[in-house]
Amino acid sequence: MATTAEPEVPDHVPPELVRKVDLVIGEDFLRDPYGFLSSMHDSLPRLFWNTGAVPNNGWVTISQPTAFKALRDPDHFDVPPLFIFPRDEDNWFRMIPLEITAPDHRKFRNILDPMLSPRGVLALEDDIRALANQLIDNFVDKGECEFTTDFARPLPVMVFLNFMGLPVEKLDQFVEWVVSLIQFADFGRAKEIMEEIEAYLTTVIEEKRANPDDKAISRIVHATFDGEPMTERDVMGFTFFLFIAGIDTVYAALNNSWLWMARNPERVKELVADPDNRHRQTEELLRAFAPTFSGRYLTQDLELDGVTLKKGDSFTSFLPACNYDPEVWDNPKEIDFTRVKKPILTFTGGIHSCMGGHLARLEFRIGLNEWLKRIPEFSLKPGAEIKYIPSGVVGPESVPLVW
Repeated sequence: MATTAEPEVPDHVPPELVRKVDLVIGEDFLRDPYGFLSSMHDSLPRLFWNTGAVPNNGWVTISQPTAFKALRDPDHFDVPPLFIFPRDEDNWFRMIPLEITAPDHRKFRNILDPMLSPRGVLALEDDIRALANQLIDNFVDKGECEFTTDFARPLPVMVFLNFMGLPVEKLDQFVEWVVSLIQFADFGRAKEIMEEIEAYLTTVIEEKRANPDDKAISRIVHATFDGEPMTERDVMGFTFFLFIAGIDTVYAALNNSWLWMARNPERVKELVADPDNRHRQTEELLRAFAPTFSGRYLTQDLELDGVTLKKGDSFTSFLPACNYDPEVWDNPKEIDFTRVKKPILTFTGGIHSCMGGHLARLEFRIGLNEWLKRIPEFSLKPGAEIKYIPSGVVGPESVPLVW
């Protein structure tokens, strides 16, 4: 039986920092992702070289301060081309703004920042609240729901599609495309999906060019830099990346949080009894159940935390584990709604911090508030099997609830 050869560890990596940990795809990880993530600090160095899966042969940090250093240092760290999104090398487009560095990065973000600022997203508050209640109306009297498809996915995705100026009736198709990509579809299928999405977005961009509106895609299409329009490939890259990034991350955070609540009814009573503390509750749940990671590579040699990193090295900030850093938070494994607010890495940091972070927080807070007002007691459906599968976004496939 053939065996996979162990990756060769570079000479500059101290042997005592080498570990083999199968992150994201390993059985131990998938059995209980957040138990695994919160316990990484118990047995692993804060910065180590991983020969296991994700990344295969590269640096991993679980230190919140070290992750912040990397995310805020574009002079030494850059974003590699995203391998799960294969593109035509003869007609390449950059995933904007993620694959853009300073100073050009800022001019792209400026296009949508007014819509996504803390003040900008508040304009959506009433619509989000109305949508949350409409969704709850559909199942509240049934005494049960499949949380993933009945609430966690449609709430943020419908808000996002309206923000982008995309048809809500195509939600299921959009979700199928994006979920297949982030769940590491094989290269051939991933390439097909990328082509399907690009073909669809090409028609949308053409329509927005002919018929402008006040939505995000139209703003991208009609944006200018120093009086010059954006290139066709950059319009596609910006639109494409937003499309991918906006579909699945908030949904996963909601899924993880409601799963925890369903398993901890006494803590739900605490939430119900303190509705004026929703901001802090939201931040704490987002700290505990961050669903994504952040990959970089070294553009030049660097001494970081007493360790020599070399140009070309892969570097992954394991953001959910960073949010459990015991040097930053007291009793980090405990979900504590009275914590003093500190920066969390759920929405990354630095110039590539999540553009939609303020909107995500608003959606989460409103969803939490409206749900608890109408369904203050709920639990997992008896016999429910909670399953996680390998994905670039950590969340259970299904969360069946009853009340």
